[in-house]
Amino acid sequence: MSSENSSADDERRTADDGQRVWDVVVVGGGPAGASAAYAAAVAGRSVLLLEKAELPRYKTCGGGIIGPSRDALPPGFELPFRDRVHAVTFSMDGKFARTRRSRNMLFGLINRPEFDQQLVEFAQKAGAELRTGATVSRVEQHGSAVPDRRTVAVVLQGGETVLARAVVGADGSASRIGAHVGVKLDQVDLGLEAEIPVPETVAEDWQGRVLIDWGPMPGSYGWVFPKGDTLTVGVISARGEGAATKRYLEDFIARLGLAGFEPAISSGHLTRCRAEDSPLSRGRVLVCGDAAGLLEPWTREGISFALRSGRLAGEWAVRIAEAHDAVDARRQALNYAFAIKAGLGVEMSVGKRLLGAFERRPGMFHAGLTGLRPVWKAFAGITRGSTTLGEIIRSHPMVGRALTTLDRRPEGAEAAEGER
Repeated sequence: MSSENSSADDERRTADDGQRVWDVVVVGGGPAGASAAYAAAVAGRSVLLLEKAELPRYKTCGGGIIGPSRDALPPGFELPFRDRVHAVTFSMDGKFARTRRSRNMLFGLINRPEFDQQLVEFAQKAGAELRTGATVSRVEQHGSAVPDRRTVAVVLQGGETVLARAVVGADGSASRIGAHVGVKLDQVDLGLEAEIPVPETVAEDWQGRVLIDWGPMPGSYGWVFPKGDTLTVGVISARGEGAATKRYLEDFIARLGLAGFEPAISSGHLTRCRAEDSPLSRGRVLVCGDAAGLLEPWTREGISFALRSGRLAGEWAVRIAEAHDAVDARRQALNYAFAIKAGLGVEMSVGKRLLGAFERRPGMFHAGLTGLRPVWKAFAGITRGSTTLGEIIRSHPMVGRALTTLDRRPEGAEAAEGER
């Protein structure tokens, strides 16, 4: 770049009062935010990544890395696997347990603190600047804090203002940026989790194998993910079933023979899934990952959705930063929404149908996964990344018809639900 062009860039990146204007400001340092910051920084833009916590920080998450997550990582990223899964035990509320095995790895398991920090470090190496301990209170696209129509003001707690040409909201499921955009939710679930240190003999029994238990409440399930000398044990179900979800976790842990071990961490969180017509942008502000309500509705898997949507948000934020007027910015934001809906949106739509069918007939899902080879192969293909839910429906129309049949409510069920 010539010194002439560099001077012009510096001038564009400075407000009238001399305050720096970043090309892209990313709010949230999780997988979605780090991916967005990396994508924008690799494109040569000035990027500021704001994270309210100090890194590394704990995040309630099973930590499963499936094929789509692996494929969305930056080049050269080495996954910090704590275990590699070759077997899955399925059960129904502790009964009818059966283990399916695979010669090839199905997916890997990581601890989120080190995984997230490594992603942030990749963004920093690409040129992004990190600022921790920065809590965002709101964003403004009009008013006295905004010097011109091409600028967004990110207001921090305490009143400090950061200026940007484009903003990416990746600040989790309780997102302030998502509230600004107007994200609408279709599904909210409660996840409870415990990190349980176990003796070596217990850890060896779980090595390379996970447990998925279909739970007692409609749509609920539990999991055990081994990570060396610690087991991540959790359950998830629809919000509003808090007491029953807590009982399920307690019973689940006791049934596994783990009640005598003291959890190092016990935590909970809400997962939020967007409505189909929920916006993904407003003006020069985009949302991705949990902030946008992007996750698979049946399994509530969110890491791959965060990585993929974060990368797309970073790429399109660069285009929005370059837009010279509101019309062009709007065009780029719509292109981002189209890219999300054409890929992740299709997977979410199929996942929603799967959840509806699973809520009504969990026994059929269990029987299929444990007894039918094509169903197990589809599960393994999705976890490895050789296929997706959308591809399965497109290539096997009968699967779609079967889902429609399974998801069909009994006559009078909708009226009864309305009365409830």
